[in-house]
Amino acid sequence: MEFSEVLRRRRMVRDYDPDRPVPPEVRERLLAHALRAPSAGFSQGWAFLVLETAEERDRFWAATTDGGAPDGWLTRMRRAPLLVVPFSHKAAYLDRYAEPDKGWTDRDEARWPVPYWDVDTGMASLLVLLTAVDEGLGACFFGVPPERVPALRQAFGVPDGYRPVGCVSVGYPGTEDRRSPSLRRGRRGVDEVVHRGHWGATGAH
Repeated sequence: MEFSEVLRRRRMVRDYDPDRPVPPEVRERLLAHALRAPSAGFSQGWAFLVLETAEERDRFWAATTDGGAPDGWLTRMRRAPLLVVPFSHKAAYLDRYAEPDKGWTDRDEARWPVPYWDVDTGMASLLVLLTAVDEGLGACFFGVPPERVPALRQAFGVPDGYRPVGCVSVGYPGTEDRRSPSLRRGRRGVDEVVHRGHWGATGAH
């Protein structure tokens, strides 16, 4: 698929065909492409928890939801045959930038203008989303509630130094997908968000 077509088709898919698993070779491409994301200092401070079996996926949903009757969103999302949970690893960045070629020996987190460990892991997640489109799959990036993170760690033995930035559900789109009502807001145009040469000068020069 042409890259421009991948971008045009990219959207969050919230319903999946439970009877069509993601082929192993496609799963491996999703993960391999994630590793092509940029990372500060080539720190590569990320990790990916891959959940494919029904038992693994049920354990994820049990850990990250309140256990009540599932609503329509959760019912449809639980049909996804593949979940990829991307984790950021801050210590990998602090350690990397304390090395001689970087020289921040104090490992002071305040030196970082933004948390690049989360930024880079988010970019890796986007590559999973784009690869899914290119493979004819649907995918959705969604958050893990902060209060459920300890349960997620416990359920899968995740070390304390790794923080989930979200989860990517992947599968063949189902027939009951619901577009987000937020899309009614419309996509903002280039002239609304691009400032050329000076903040007040949107659009043309």
